Amino acid sequence: MSQRSKDEEAIKEILLSMARAWNAGDGAGYAAPFLDDANYISYDGQLAEGRQVIQDIHQMLFDGPLKGSKMDDQHHGDPKIHFLTDDSAVIISVGGVSFGESAETDPDRGSIVSLTAVRQGDTWKLASFQNTRRQAAYQH
Repeated sequence: MSQRSKDEEAIKEILLSMARAWNAGDGAGYAAPFLDDANYISYDGQLAEGRQVIQDIHQMLFDGPLKGSKMDDQHHGDPKIHFLTDDSAVIISVGGVSFGESAETDPDRGSIVSLTAVRQGDTWKLASFQNTRRQAAYQH
């Protein structure tokens, strides 16, 4: 396997690990891939600065309004990854959140996200995350 293929797999695993943490209601696990000074922009334009803030906000959400929600990760294994350098990449992925027994994303909770990943040693970390609600015309 080429180094680029290994890097792509490592980045895909970050997205999948975030979905697993979301589904477990685990704020620390969800925030784990972020750099200490990462930026996270929510779907409604709020900025969270730093991994600890990202963790704390998500744990509050998982314990409150998003309790029991599930992240739809069906496309996380096939994101668009554009390497800017050997040590940085921009990722575009789609997903969403569902509540209750339904595995399908609630229509008003589908998102397209852009992320910036950087390599630190042998590990990929997220430097930024931007979440935007997906419009009806979007097709993957």
